[in-house]
Amino acid sequence: MAHLPDLQPGWHEPLGALARDGGVNFAVFSENATRVELCVFDAEGQRELRRYPLDGPHDGVWHGFLPGVGPGLVYGLRAHGPYAPEQGHRFNPNKLLLDPYAREIVGHFGWRAEHHGYELGHPDGPRSLDTRDNGTQALKARVAPAPASQAASRPRRAPADVVLYEMHVKGFSKLMPGVPEALRGTYAGVAHPAAIAHFKRLGVTTLSLLPVQYCIDEPHLAERGLRNYWGYNTLGFFCPDPRWAQAAHRHDPTAVTEEFRAMVRALHDAGLEVVLDVVYNHTPEGNEFGPTLSFRGLDNKTYYRLVGGDWSRYENLTGCGNTLHASHPRVTQFVLDSLRYWVADMGVDGFRFDLAPVLGRGSHGFDPNAAFFTALRQDPVLAGVHLIAEPWDAAYDGYQVGRFPGRFLEWNDKFRDAVRGYWLGVGQGVGRGELARRFLASSDVFHHGQRLPTASVNFIAVHDGFTLADLTSYATKHNQANGEDNRDGRDGELCANFGAEGPTDDAQINATRERVRRAMLATLLLAQGMPMLCAGDEIGNSQGGNNNAYCQDNPTTWLNWDRADGRLTELVGELLALRAAEPLLRHPRWFATGAAEASIAWYAPSGHEMTPNDWHDAGQRAFGAQLREAGATAPRLMIVFNPDAAPLPFLLCNGPWQLVLDSSGESAHHTLLAGQPLNVPARSLLVLRHVST
Repeated sequence: MAHLPDLQPGWHEPLGALARDGGVNFAVFSENATRVELCVFDAEGQRELRRYPLDGPHDGVWHGFLPGVGPGLVYGLRAHGPYAPEQGHRFNPNKLLLDPYAREIVGHFGWRAEHHGYELGHPDGPRSLDTRDNGTQALKARVAPAPASQAASRPRRAPADVVLYEMHVKGFSKLMPGVPEALRGTYAGVAHPAAIAHFKRLGVTTLSLLPVQYCIDEPHLAERGLRNYWGYNTLGFFCPDPRWAQAAHRHDPTAVTEEFRAMVRALHDAGLEVVLDVVYNHTPEGNEFGPTLSFRGLDNKTYYRLVGGDWSRYENLTGCGNTLHASHPRVTQFVLDSLRYWVADMGVDGFRFDLAPVLGRGSHGFDPNAAFFTALRQDPVLAGVHLIAEPWDAAYDGYQVGRFPGRFLEWNDKFRDAVRGYWLGVGQGVGRGELARRFLASSDVFHHGQRLPTASVNFIAVHDGFTLADLTSYATKHNQANGEDNRDGRDGELCANFGAEGPTDDAQINATRERVRRAMLATLLLAQGMPMLCAGDEIGNSQGGNNNAYCQDNPTTWLNWDRADGRLTELVGELLALRAAEPLLRHPRWFATGAAEASIAWYAPSGHEMTPNDWHDAGQRAFGAQLREAGATAPRLMIVFNPDAAPLPFLLCNGPWQLVLDSSGESAHHTLLAGQPLNVPARSLLVLRHVST
């Protein structure tokens, strides 16, 4: 670029860089800066061509219009103001800052001393000022072309019909047969016909992708040569991570974006939804000892929650060093703008919010009526997408299961622990009453404020913790490969090895493990609420006992398709086909007791309805449930649970019945009359359908 024109005042909205009217408009928020500069670089991002002071502030926004330029322009920001950590300000114009609204990011981030706003090793620590310029090494934004909207192609499934499939973009297809080598582990790999065929074979409806927004590795991982594989360290909240794009696209952010958009289109064409795991609770800038990359240098006091009485320190409600100040109106706007971008421009169908209580925190703790939730729920662009909360964070009152407002869905760890405890029989075990509560979508937690059973997102295993195969194969975690002396990861996770730690040649132990896995999957996929399957559990995938494999970008976390358990995959397909065929297994309302509405009744093995004494009898663990349609004179379905190590006779009533599913695979599908005993295999779940006479 031989000559750059002068900057015009431009507009104060929208925030970020927008190619329009024969140029590019820039708008940057900073409430406390005294000056903000736009720094234009050459296409390689190595030579700064010119600096422009932006006009403003206009309601806290600095802005300017640069004519004669367009998509592809590389730029960064510098913010002037007080460097006074004790007052919450950390302005340092020597540090080039990434635009928080960057649609494209260029460069390669490496951990260097120059990226810190203070002088490493200085006696005053983070209160010192580093005057070195990091412009050459810093990540930079690139003006993106405006993509066409993708919202029109969205499948839009009702919550009662949704089956979530939590997966990692790379880990799912990296070793998948049928996916071409060049596409394995990429967005394009997820959209390949071989991958889509697997999703359809299972019967899942909605892919819940682990974070795909632009992420950088934490310094302790970089020092050990490891990567943040899961991606919970977002810096570019408007950019798909290039790591999961095809190799030919990774150095071209425009191509990365289009590959992501093409993936969404292909999945939509197949009737599949896409939900993103998003991290709006912290940033990679960490605590007061972290680098100055973007938010900290633009307006530290606004973007972060600071410790009252000592604004040089950060509230760490996330366990990651800092906490975004979501209750500030401009931070709320930033999060909503990002969400709208991923829906309208990238086409996604919803979000799972990591450490979601952070977004509802005010000065007095978590508030279900916080301004962020109010703004989110009334936003017209976001009105039709799924909103899923991880309902806990790392703060003093961080466990908020059941307290999220409106149409929020919530991960329900009470379901996880009840199902594991019931089928594994570890510790004190879990009784019939607790399993029944969780099987009916935890009404004690969610049946309030017009919330529905689908508010409970049920799961047995997710990315964080043991896989289904490992929780039935290991009695303790094995995280040594993470480099933290096995101190990381969840302690006390409900698991059982059934007599041998890890893989074994003992046929009896392997048979027991298989039975328990199948019974737990059946419980998950037939329960009321919204089921979520962890990718790989349907093929018996193991991570070698690592229950915190966040930094393992290797075969530990890549699904091992060569050792896939085909029988287990078939069972998942059968279970989800049954769920789809029987509306009572995905009832959108709470079951009632009257005949005019859908209802459920519980039965003991002796054939009588459960009494209070039965519910409190810790010596008996098997039981059954009969589901009745509204206005029907006879039940439609019966589900029988037997977690014991021996088969048992179960006396049937209200028959005749046709056996349609046995999780153990032992029983023949035959008709049984009322009053006949049903032989229920050990460690199994059975489903029967009423036969009309």
